[in-house]
Amino acid sequence: MQDIISLSEQIVEHIADAVVYANRSGTIERWNEACVRLFGFSKPEALGQNLDLIIPEHLRTAHWRAFEAAVRSGSARLHGRATLTRALHKDGHKLYVEMSFALVRGEQGAVLGSVAVARDVTSRVEQQRLLRHRDDAGA
Repeated sequence: MQDIISLSEQIVEHIADAVVYANRSGTIERWNEACVRLFGFSKPEALGQNLDLIIPEHLRTAHWRAFEAAVRSGSARLHGRATLTRALHKDGHKLYVEMSFALVRGEQGAVLGSVAVARDVTSRVEQQRLLRHRDDAGA
């Protein structure tokens, strides 16, 4: 069993996508190397912090409403489907990220927290906006 846990940890640590785990109260307990690259916060800076660390202020109320509802009900609204949202980098700039969420349950089925997997899609979103702007200008 230890080998499986070790392998799982290695996979999470080296995957290209950012993997963030937060407990029921929204405290970050897992922050892989891709998170460091994506959001700019080192592991020591992020671990033990609230998820507000990476959530733009204007999205926090909606985020916490959805987070608390999911933890309380045991069901996430998006059911694992990826969604486009904004995130905050350590230097203050906002990113577009494609993110999926899942609830993590303990052995008895109780919700322990939530895991999010994210990737930076800022370039893609900006290119799409530029193309739309060109199309609108040419029409």
